[in-house]
Amino acid sequence: MADETSIKVSAAARDRLAQLAAERGTTIRNLVEELAQDTPTRAEYAERAELARSELAAALGQAPSPEAEAKARALLERLGAPQSGSRAAA
Repeated sequence: MADETSIKVSAAARDRLAQLAAERGTTIRNLVEELAQDTPTRAEYAERAELARSELAAALGQAPSPEAEAKARALLERLGAPQSGSRAAA
């Protein structure tokens, strides 16, 4: 525990984090650590997208067109999937 730090958030954010942690049966500390570990960065999303494009190209013989990607993103959006990994955000 020598490599620790603290962060400052508003009281409202702290209360919300406490509620979320309690609902998940964990602590605020563990909740924040899980968020940091499990949430990909934009660069990681971009890397995953490029890997998916490469795998699709290998399987289909060509990479999906920008139009096909846009349709897929629109479908995911309608289904409620997060769009943080979109090419525009990367």
